[in-house]
Amino acid sequence: MSFWVLLQGFGLGASMIIPIGAQNAYVLNQGIKRNHHLTTATICSLLDTLFISLGIFGGGAILAQHDMLLTSVTLGGIAFLTFYGLLSLKSAFKKPNADEQNGEVVARGRRAVILGALAVTVLNPHLYLDTVVILGSLGGQFEGNDRIAFAVGTIMASFVWFYSLSLGAAKLGPVLSQPKVKKGIDLLVAAMMFTIAIILAKELMGKYW
Repeated sequence: MSFWVLLQGFGLGASMIIPIGAQNAYVLNQGIKRNHHLTTATICSLLDTLFISLGIFGGGAILAQHDMLLTSVTLGGIAFLTFYGLLSLKSAFKKPNADEQNGEVVARGRRAVILGALAVTVLNPHLYLDTVVILGSLGGQFEGNDRIAFAVGTIMASFVWFYSLSLGAAKLGPVLSQPKVKKGIDLLVAAMMFTIAIILAKELMGKYW
């Protein structure tokens, strides 16, 4: 197994995962609340492992060869990101209640947190574009042990990032949960969601027009 290929996988995986997306926003928020944040990071990492593996070991090529399916996934990604951006925008301008004004957060049950992590991953078509199509097509260029090394590298990037984000947010929770800071985070998340949605829309329009 080539260490250089593994390092390539780690770097490319990080470049796909680190930019703010629905998964990152959810992990960040659960970390700030210290509400089953490690469970959230674990679920997102394991699901990424599944989709990355599917993409690199054949699923990415299949999806990329079917234009209609790929277009549907892209449209779904645009809709999902726009919706999540609107939710973040709504959260940013929502009047904080008494607990939130004091920097306190309301915890959700483990089941609700797990379902939320599943939703922002499985129901997010943009994730399929990043992990299955893009990382899948890049990983598919390698053969044998090198392909495995690339997959391991990208999966490592997912685990390192989500756990770092979760633990970092939990440590800085008292500061990040302050209403003004939280509003800034929500606005940043909304801006990134809309930006990614616009980029996908332009790519799709360029493909057909």
